[in-house]
Amino acid sequence: MGISCAATFSTECPAPRLWHGGQGTGAPTARMERQEAAALVQYLIDMVAAGFTVVTWNGLTFDYDILSEESGRFGDCKQLAMQQIDMMFHIFCIKGFPIGLDKAAQGTGITGKTAEMSGIKAPQMWLEGRHQEVLDYAAQDVRTTLQLARVCHQRRSLSWVTKKGTVSVCPLPSGWLPAHAALRLPSPDTSWMDSPLPRSQYTAWLDDVW
Repeated sequence: MGISCAATFSTECPAPRLWHGGQGTGAPTARMERQEAAALVQYLIDMVAAGFTVVTWNGLTFDYDILSEESGRFGDCKQLAMQQIDMMFHIFCIKGFPIGLDKAAQGTGITGKTAEMSGIKAPQMWLEGRHQEVLDYAAQDVRTTLQLARVCHQRRSLSWVTKKGTVSVCPLPSGWLPAHAALRLPSPDTSWMDSPLPRSQYTAWLDDVW
């Protein structure tokens, strides 16, 4: 299906920046063309070069993989993916299991995802022409991601709501780690799990770049 839309949010901007096909030419298109996806990649490269750190939630295995395919800039996306801080991947490397962004937001006490919306619904809604709803959802996602990154960095811990409804805490004594550093963390004890996920599930698309 390609990329319907994307959102970025910089600490120097008052509001998220929204990306989609047909920008500046009228109504959004069904998907971003290759040059439009490549423009997003270049923006991220420029921001990193300016001294910013890119932060995502599950960006390592999802966003950058798709962005590399749609933009054709595989090498750039692989380098960005490993330089970035993927908070979900960092926690996965510590705990051995993934956590949802909304559960992390709830546990940390900040505003989470848009109610009754999800990444699964968004592509179909986009094709139905419900562009603004999807863009609002993407914008809220990056607001939540940035706020979560900053709060947890200050607290040196991440809290999340478990499936049982309790709150768990994961200490982050050194703050957030970039993906390449998180990969070097010792593997956690997952002997209590029936089917533990290997880290390679999140990094397989990277081949042997690092």
